[in-house]
Amino acid sequence: MLTRIEQALEQQFALLQGPHTPPRLLAAMRHAVFPGGARIRPQLCLAVAGACGQGQSALAMAAALSIELLHCASLVHDDMPCFDDADTRRGQPSVHKAWSEPLALLAGDGLIVMAFDVLGRAAALVSPAEGTRLPALMGVIARGVGSSEGIVGGQAWECEPRVDLGRYQRAKTGALFVASTCAGALAAGQSAAPWQRLGECLGEAYQVADDIRDVMGDALHLGKPVGQDAHHGRPSAAADLGLAGAVQYFQGLMQQAVDAVPECESRDALRRLVQGESERLVPAVACERALREAGLTPAAPASQISPAVMTSPLATAAVNPGAARGARRRWATCRCRPRPSGRPGAARWTPASTAGWPILASTACRCATR
Repeated sequence: MLTRIEQALEQQFALLQGPHTPPRLLAAMRHAVFPGGARIRPQLCLAVAGACGQGQSALAMAAALSIELLHCASLVHDDMPCFDDADTRRGQPSVHKAWSEPLALLAGDGLIVMAFDVLGRAAALVSPAEGTRLPALMGVIARGVGSSEGIVGGQAWECEPRVDLGRYQRAKTGALFVASTCAGALAAGQSAAPWQRLGECLGEAYQVADDIRDVMGDALHLGKPVGQDAHHGRPSAAADLGLAGAVQYFQGLMQQAVDAVPECESRDALRRLVQGESERLVPAVACERALREAGLTPAAPASQISPAVMTSPLATAAVNPGAARGARRRWATCRCRPRPSGRPGAARWTPASTAGWPILASTACRCATR
């Protein structure tokens, strides 16, 4: 599947080559897309389409590519100085470091346009019956990156004085996962509703995993800077729950994702894909280490969770993710330590359960209450 995705992406970029495309812009766009990461979003889209009987269709591939291009565009913009100011991405210089800020901005914009152009071009490759699925398909993908509940909105929540952690995570990361599962079903001519829950669980789990790795990881292994949540004062499950609580919450979300795969011919294969992603994101050995260093056993009951974790409204969800999904901590901010980006620092705390990990100190202000 990965080979098919890579080849299809190369084919789309080949269509841009020519005297009318500025060569440095094209190079910057390619830099953002190749080499790719895990390509989990397009894989998920194609896997769902396959489970619905249409995994080889041109429409399903167009949806998968569109989603991946939008994801790559979001990373380009996220790395820019006005947001994370990250020097690296996927083990290489970020686009603005390699090609300049103006070209990075334009490359991200170009990838967004390219994503919807891919969908438009698919209309000429599919049957009239499949073509009728395009409006719904474009709608679900557009909402996944939109300003209300999509990536744009998620990024914008970082600029607000108060942030609901759950809403922030669902928009910034979860929405495109929901788009991936729903688009796969829609491309196959099936209802998206049975597949939405899988996307929701995976999306939230990915954001929690990113928060965990931002504390536990190293830049060389992750291919990008670590400690960014603390440095930029962003909402974080690791800060809200403590490292051990975040690990437990992640494990619960991944189990929910496994359970959320609907009945279909390839259900076992899809479940294995989800389980494999769980191990790739936060390996079991790292989970066990985090829990043991917090004085917990790997499968700790609620009575063993540290007081720092239990004080959070998400504590119930950390040990029983099916409960208290709506309970989210709201983050207060102060303006006594403005950063170069101009965004205020979020007040946060460093729970005792994160002690011993390499990235600990928060540069954000702690003077505000939460």
